[in-house]
Amino acid sequence: MLYIGIDLGTSAVKLLLMDGDGKIKKIVSREYPLYFPHPGWSEQSPEDWFLKSMEGMQELTAGCDKSQIAGISFGGQMHGLVALDKDDNVIRPAILWNDGRTGEETDYLNKAVGKKKLSEYTANIAFAGFTAPKILWMKKHEPDNFAKIEKIMLPKDYLAYKLSGSFCTDMSDASGMLLMDVKNRCWSEEMMEICGIRKEQLPKLYESYEAVGVLKPEIAKELGLPSEVKVIAGAGDNAAAAVGTGTVGEGKCNISLGTSGTIFISSKHFKVDAYNALHSFAHSDGNYHLMGCMLSAASCNKWWSEEILKTKDFGAEQEGITKLGENHVFFLPYLMGERSPHNNPDARAMFIGMSMDATREDMTQAVLEGVAFGLRDSLEVARSLGIHPERTKICGGGARSPLWKKIIANVMNMKVDVIESEEGPALGGAMLAAVGCGEYPDVETIAEKIVKVIDTVEPQPELVRKYEERYQKFRKIYPTVKEIF
Repeated sequence: MLYIGIDLGTSAVKLLLMDGDGKIKKIVSREYPLYFPHPGWSEQSPEDWFLKSMEGMQELTAGCDKSQIAGISFGGQMHGLVALDKDDNVIRPAILWNDGRTGEETDYLNKAVGKKKLSEYTANIAFAGFTAPKILWMKKHEPDNFAKIEKIMLPKDYLAYKLSGSFCTDMSDASGMLLMDVKNRCWSEEMMEICGIRKEQLPKLYESYEAVGVLKPEIAKELGLPSEVKVIAGAGDNAAAAVGTGTVGEGKCNISLGTSGTIFISSKHFKVDAYNALHSFAHSDGNYHLMGCMLSAASCNKWWSEEILKTKDFGAEQEGITKLGENHVFFLPYLMGERSPHNNPDARAMFIGMSMDATREDMTQAVLEGVAFGLRDSLEVARSLGIHPERTKICGGGARSPLWKKIIANVMNMKVDVIESEEGPALGGAMLAAVGCGEYPDVETIAEKIVKVIDTVEPQPELVRKYEERYQKFRKIYPTVKEIF
């Protein structure tokens, strides 16, 4: 049978067709606009997502035996607020994960309600990107729109609703709303009361691999697909990408060097750190995960190379870097503020430690090392909980750099596994569809079958020692300078 995975991203939707053995048959993508109506705001039209997804599915399935398509699932951008009225019309453009308008609401939740209570209710504290602060913003600034809300959903769930008619979400994506009791995998009554919403306005919760329905007859007809094609709940983008890298089950780790950077650790047990420095979310395998998210990762290197050095040849810039662990230049990677572990939207990037003999290569190396050190900060929080992964998968655009992988391996003192096929949330979505249609009994089984490691970067004891010394200096910089931001 064939399975469709839909990765609803911030700039485009990526669609992937996979067979039951995990072979990728075809990939297509469609872009849609991003709107910035005010400084710091970020919005999109949910109707654009649906239109481009339908176009993409028609291209994706052209020329294949459509009778073999069994299921569709998703990985999607998290935290976005999609609100529908009683007639299922979109009330206002979706407010996205990278929208910064909710500073007051986030402060209210963290300070007036209190981080301790939020952690008790949801296992997390408030971040500006989360959904609950957006609901409070809408309640205060757009009361007429707020009064019209019949359904609240996340971006990928709008697609599931349009395709199947099922008002649904999954545990992993819902974990990032600050409305869900993550430990008990249900909606938080206390958070609904704080936000002034009713349970009927929230979707039914499913595990990521559960079927939520089948295609509506008119959708199946338009796409030329069988009417019994199942729609599977899917997952938030990071949890879906983790499925695609085999980061499921107990104690598995994945590092993503994308525009933002994440360290993602899967666990069969619910855990929360004392300061909520890491997100504690439900995972798409039916268990849990901890995640540290830094807002600028590969984007730091892109900024440095393209905006400052005026080159797109990232490889050439890294060729002259040979003295690892000996760089006296440090870089704080907070170009857009920082989420984990500092939760400070006002934090900013800086170089420190330059002298007259500092070179272009030293600066480039500092950028790569700064991102690695920032991710190490989150790993240290996980280690404080007794979690000590010995190896990690790696994915994202930055993972194409052999040098960066070597730096990561030695800064983290972990083996870094490179996988054969790195297609992110779209592949994870297709794998969840295969589980939901019964091709595999569970997520761990399909991950073992499909995800193949083709290379491993081993840490070197002498480099680990040097980077340990460098990291201990790095971690002193932010507390020293944060008052000037």
